[in-house]
Amino acid sequence: MALPWALTVLSLLPLLATQDPECAILKPAPITNATLEQLSGKWFFLASAFRNPMYKEAIKTIQASFFFLSPNVTTDEILLRQYQTIRGQCIYNSTSLWVQRENRTLSRLEGGTEHFANLLLTKDPKTYYFSFFIEDDLNKGLSLYGDKQEVTEEQLQGFSHAVKCMGMEESEILFTNGKEDACGPLEKQQEGERKKEDQVSAGDKSL
Repeated sequence: MALPWALTVLSLLPLLATQDPECAILKPAPITNATLEQLSGKWFFLASAFRNPMYKEAIKTIQASFFFLSPNVTTDEILLRQYQTIRGQCIYNSTSLWVQRENRTLSRLEGGTEHFANLLLTKDPKTYYFSFFIEDDLNKGLSLYGDKQEVTEEQLQGFSHAVKCMGMEESEILFTNGKEDACGPLEKQQEGERKKEDQVSAGDKSL
């Protein structure tokens, strides 16, 4: 399983209108060019809390995970390059995410089905969440991403609060472990190959 994506997108606004102001974090963020630029770069999948049995079981197999996002603000497409350590092995995949600015969602096509997630921005630009099925008590979910592998106390407190705002328990949170990462060598190899390709391309243009 790659990044966990919900099967449908549900409107959150009626629910959020009646929520405690302290739970405003659950309101999907507007997706602008600046938002997409903020998402650009390397991120780590740090933690999640899922009720959907299929996603929950899949998440349990992920020991460590990091990925690169390369947004194209013209086409509203984000190139995703993802590295996951599952059962001690590194699994790499590359795909596209699609931006629906009006719905404040990101989606990906997987298994012939388009899956959606709502983007939730925090006060810390180095941290964000994806929410899933927020109105469905049996399938709701929340995932945490940061620009460092280690989870800080502030990140943990913020995520725990958001999980509680969704009506879930702290005991439902599952964490990844960067010490179990097996993808470092592959990442270095691919980065080296990309640099060589860029150098060749730059040389061709100078001719």
